[in-house]
Amino acid sequence: MMYGSIGSPSKRGLALGYDAQICILRPSMHARRANMTVRFQDLYGFIVEGNVDDVKVLNEVRERMRQQGRVWWALEANKGANWYLKIRFSSTLQSSLKISALVDAITLKRLIKKGIPLHLRPKVWFSLSGAAKKKSTVPDSYYNDLISAVEDKVTSATRQIDHDLPRTFPGHPWLDTAEGHAALRRVLVGYSFRDSDVGYCQGLNYVAALLLLVMKTEEDAFWMLAVLLEDVLVNDCYTNNLSGCHVDQRVFKDLLTKKCWRIAAHLDALEFDVSLVCTEWFLCLFSKSLPSETTLRVWDILFCEGANVLFNVALAIFKMNEEKLLLTHHVGDVINVIQRSTHHLFDPDELLTVAFNKIGNMTTTTILKQRKKQAPAVMAELHQRLKRLSSGAGTDEK
Repeated sequence: MMYGSIGSPSKRGLALGYDAQICILRPSMHARRANMTVRFQDLYGFIVEGNVDDVKVLNEVRERMRQQGRVWWALEANKGANWYLKIRFSSTLQSSLKISALVDAITLKRLIKKGIPLHLRPKVWFSLSGAAKKKSTVPDSYYNDLISAVEDKVTSATRQIDHDLPRTFPGHPWLDTAEGHAALRRVLVGYSFRDSDVGYCQGLNYVAALLLLVMKTEEDAFWMLAVLLEDVLVNDCYTNNLSGCHVDQRVFKDLLTKKCWRIAAHLDALEFDVSLVCTEWFLCLFSKSLPSETTLRVWDILFCEGANVLFNVALAIFKMNEEKLLLTHHVGDVINVIQRSTHHLFDPDELLTVAFNKIGNMTTTTILKQRKKQAPAVMAELHQRLKRLSSGAGTDEK
């Protein structure tokens, strides 16, 4: 059994259990009066520090989550059990001849932007992301057979994984245990052998760890990681030279200039490179930067609508801090403003409202065109870097 796993109670039991799991945080009277920094555990077991105002925001968010959960249960009672698992956005929204199917798809898309209830999140993700379909194409024993086959193998990837395990969310009550490390290792090592082009890239440890907490089982987390790397994200994000990540940085910088030109101009004047903060965002999918409950709201949309949401959210973080950023005078000041903001972004609705209402939707076609435009320059730069390294190695040998 994985961390936080549950059984299979009735529909009403699930609704009651969902409400019970979203507890209200109650700082002491002394802490409230002094507006002290308080420590509390979030819904996924992470210890979070914030002031009393942060706790108030988080309690308001949790109340909205309760209300949203009741909307899902009401729709399930009206439309039938698991109605949301029968929808395929890629085909339904484009070519459906049934009005009812189109209405259901639009309804679900709106629901997902407001958050998937905790108890439903694993199966909604598994179905809508394509992980269930991907798993169905191989024998039932695929994961167990893979793990058994690679158990004692040592590669550069397994060595790096072993190095990163204790550094992955240290202090978490399950992930930072022998059991948690072993589960995370099996998922990461297994995938490194499934896709040798990716192998293992630092950042994936945080992504896989959070998938384990949500999906409850190693096998489901493995398939979510597989569909994420093979279908949801572009296929060169985690390759050895990180070419896809470099392309995304250039795309983001271009989008920042178009969507937030005042910020972009100011950062250029400071000679600030957006990759100083955005590289971690894109490699870890915000799992290391935002509070977990906010990160998972972003992932709800990621698995439903695709990787475009990453650009929307990144732009929104800059937009939300526009006035503070325009007052900065040094590169370090910019990093401090951004990091303070992301660490205390406990209200995902505020973030996502800015991301989609103020930044605006960006289509997959738009992002792909931008990537195609930026890719040649990135590949030329990486080629030149490789030539310099090779030249330096040749000089050393002489």
